[in-house]
Amino acid sequence: ALGKKRVEPAPPAAAERWSGYKVGGTSPFGLRTPMPVYVERSVLALARLFINGGARGFLVELSPAELVRVLAPVPVDASTA
Repeated sequence: ALGKKRVEPAPPAAAERWSGYKVGGTSPFGLRTPMPVYVERSVLALARLFINGGARGFLVELSPAELVRVLAPVPVDASTA
């Protein structure tokens, strides 16, 4: 999906600088630096999703349809199961 052989998490300092969130509270909402959002395609079939809301322990519950509406994520097949 990305044209890369592998991907890995950003170093914590870079993740905090780019997202505006502390590691452990990173959210796809309200990012400091606009960046694409990717979603594992299989989770779009679930009834409800829980996503970090921007602070450690703060989760946002929403439907997959709402996730797609709000974030327009790129569905990818990342699961190896």
